[in-house]
This record gives sequence, structure tokens and C-alpha cells, in this order.
Amino acid sequence: KNIVEDTRKVMGTEVEAKKPKIEENAAENTTNCAHWVQRKKRFCKMTVKTGEKYCGEHQPALPQASPEQDEASTNNTRIPCPLDSKHTVFKNKLQKHLKICNARDKGDTPAYIDKGINAGEADSDAPDYSKLRINELPDEEFYGIVTRIKELYTKFVENKIASLELSHKLLDAELANTTYGPEARKHLLQAAALLGILDNDQQLKQSTSYIEFGAGKGQLTFYLAQLLETIPDSQVVLVDRMSLRHKKDNKIEDRTLVHRIRADIADFRMSRLELLQRSKRCVAVSKHLCGAATDLTLRCITQPATEDSNNKTPNTDYILIALCCHHRCDWQAYVGKSFLQANGLTCRDFAVISKMASWAICGTGMSRERRRALEEQTQTPVEVIDVNKTQRLSLSERERIGDMCKRILDYGRLLYLREHGFEAELKYYVARDVTLENVCLLARKN
Repeated sequence: KNIVEDTRKVMGTEVEAKKPKIEENAAENTTNCAHWVQRKKRFCKMTVKTGEKYCGEHQPALPQASPEQDEASTNNTRIPCPLDSKHTVFKNKLQKHLKICNARDKGDTPAYIDKGINAGEADSDAPDYSKLRINELPDEEFYGIVTRIKELYTKFVENKIASLELSHKLLDAELANTTYGPEARKHLLQAAALLGILDNDQQLKQSTSYIEFGAGKGQLTFYLAQLLETIPDSQVVLVDRMSLRHKKDNKIEDRTLVHRIRADIADFRMSRLELLQRSKRCVAVSKHLCGAATDLTLRCITQPATEDSNNKTPNTDYILIALCCHHRCDWQAYVGKSFLQANGLTCRDFAVISKMASWAICGTGMSRERRRALEEQTQTPVEVIDVNKTQRLSLSERERIGDMCKRILDYGRLLYLREHGFEAELKYYVARDVTLENVCLLARKN
């Protein structure tokens, strides 16, 4: 894959790629792991055992042990955890690990956990297109889908997304802090914009439960809770399936304002969460809800209440979701299937559109750093530099098509909410130079 090379001649100028300068003895005589974390552009900071080069998580996989090798050597091999393959464990400590792993079954299941309630209906006839590759599509199919994307975008989306770039004075001091880097500032601008929308729409009211779906470390909740300190009988409920460290909500002094629920949104039945019965209304918010998680959330919000006559959980009458990661959408969970099918698109077409959606933010196939370096060297917008001759569209066209794909998928979500009694629309909530994922879904109950 020659998208990024160590050196590349662009417009007659040789540009050095931003590659880490790693000498052979870079990690020698150190107690830190020698694994290079590509995403963070640094070495792993974990310490290692005496005589070892890598920490336990990054030890290279050892070859299958031969019968002659002793059992101790075999047991010292790290294997994927059976409960969560995202991490590994020493083979000889597997049984001990399974008893304390965060992914284990905790036993007593809370009433608000209803396995797969929001997952959508499984289609046993739907093929698995996860390994489908766009560059392997026949020309007829490829250009046919591109044509349909343009037609649907023109008909349903074009010129129908207004800008709503607001902010909230609560974060003025934070945004004025010059010590924050670009990434931290980006998240602050997003949080300020979402709080500004809530305030502008007069959604900061008493006796309201704000549910932050996919809350992560709770940055949005941290600032929202500060606004609720003077609003009676209101609270924030954070929902996330992961157990994270360094959560911002732990810094909130008034613990009655925040409650964290560990649940997969696919399994979360809101009407059974007694916490919400304290309020008269619910507001759903999210700052970073990836792909299928958005659809799971919309299903969760519109899920009918249980038949329990004593259920007093209020309905959700306002939704504010910052959309992102459409390439991680899933056919089973997607709420806009009827819209796509009504316009002649199939499960396979959906898979292609989802993959094309990634073009909107990485249509060049380059990292932000590499892209910036090329532009500085050439003084030419990188969109005009064709870095991959195997593609059938120019880079600028790929980015444009990718953005269309995102908005078409979002339009299907709008129709779903409208069918469930909401007035729903898309808005640009921050400038594009803040983040390329700058569209939010805004819905109010009729």
C-alpha cells in the first residue's frame, strides 16, 4: 500500500514523511516498553520486567510451542481474553483473570438491562459485507451507486442543513486558556456549542433528566452539571458500556447531580430506570456517538414503555446528538432501512455507502499531519494531489461523495424520528475547521 511513502515527490519537491526516528538501541537501557504506539506517535509508557523489552500487553506473539518445549514456556504466552479480545492475558493466569475481568458477567442483572432490546431485527438472510472492498467493485456497480448517492442527496438533503453555531459563556474562560492544545480546544468548542444549543432552545429546565448516551469520560456532563447547580430537581444520567478511568464526572462535587449507568445502549430500557422517575421530562444528548450507537440510541428513546401500570418514567421530548463515524453503521441497527429500500437501495448498497462515508474525513488516505506537511511544501491544496492512482474518483470528489453518504444516512434517521412524533432536522453546530464531523441531529417532540 503506497498511499504514504517515506519520501514522495510532490510538485517537484521532495517531502520527508513524518516517520518516527527509531534507532536500533532506542529502547535499550530503559524500563519502558519498546512498542511504538502509532496512533499517539510515541512509545508505550508501561514499565517492563527486568530483562524484557516489551510490557505484557505488547509482547510479540510467540510461535506455537513444540512438544519438546516445557510447559512453563508455553504458559508464559499471552493470549486474547475470551471475554474481550481487545486485551490479552498470560495463559497461565487466565482462570484468575476471568474472575476479575471487567467484561465478565456481573451476576444480578439490573432491571433496566434487557438484552438486545434496541439492537433491531436480525435479518438471517442478510449476507456479511464487512469484508467488502470498494476498490474491488465492478465499474457498473461502483458508478451506479455513486449516481444514486448524488440523486438522493440532491432530492432530500442539498441546501437543507442550516448553520447553528452557538456557544455558552460557561466555557469562555476555558476557551481563553492558551495552554490547551488543538485537540483539547476542539472538544471544548464542541461542548460549548452543544450547551449553547440547549440554552438557546430553553432546554435547561427544572425537573429534567439529561441522559448522555455514549458518555465516555463525561466531559459534556461535567459542564452541563455545573449549569444544573441552580436548576431544581434536575440531574444527568451517563450511559456507557465501558468502565473508564479519569472520568470528568468524578470531579463534580454535588453527587446528586450525576449518576453513571454501565450499560450497552443495545440493552438499555429507559423506562425501567427508576432514577428517571424523579423527573417530569427527559432530554437525550450526546457529544460523540459512533455509527450504529446513534441508531441504538434512537431505538432506545422511541422504545415503548413497559406494560407495568406503575411505570412513571417520563418520555424524552428533546434530542441533541453530535453525529460521527458513519462508516461504523450497521444494517441491523440502522433505523432508516425503509427509506433506503423505498429508494431502491439494498443491504449491499448500504454496506458500500457506509464505507464510502469514511471518505468525508479521510478521502486523501493521509493523516492530518501528513496532509498538512504536503500543503506547506507545495502551497497547493492537497485535494489536487492524486496520491493514489488506483482510485476511480479524484480525492476532492471522494470527500464530496463521502459527505453525501453521511447526510443520506442521517436523513433516514430524521424520517424515523418524524414517524415517531418528533420534529427532526440536521444542523451544522460548529465550523468545519473545528472538526469535519460538524453536524448534529436536533429533534423536538411535537
